Amino acid sequence: MNHEEIRLYCLSLPESEESFPFDAETLVFKHKGKIFAILSLDENPPRINLKCNPAYALELREKFNNVVPGYHMNKKHWNTVICSGGINFPLLKKWINDSFALIQAKTPKNK
Repeated sequence: MNHEEIRLYCLSLPESEESFPFDAETLVFKHKGKIFAILSLDENPPRINLKCNPAYALELREKFNNVVPGYHMNKKHWNTVICSGGINFPLLKKWINDSFALIQAKTPKNK
């Protein structure tokens, strides 16, 4: 998988949008103003920060060497996924969907 595949998948989710609020190398994906993914464009292999249930976040870090505490994020709720090795695209899509669902559940319906 590459940056563009990840980008296109994130943008395929309902009402998702992308922006560069931090710098030109850090692509942020939001749903109704809430961040659900942060993709580092200057990293190869790609690295993506994803929101995660705290217990599941710890479980993933124990199971996968390529999943570490979220870089520059609340490490209780965010993981950084290094997209290489044992991480395939279907698994990454599942984690992106999980992150999106966590954000979507907390977004007010009237937004």
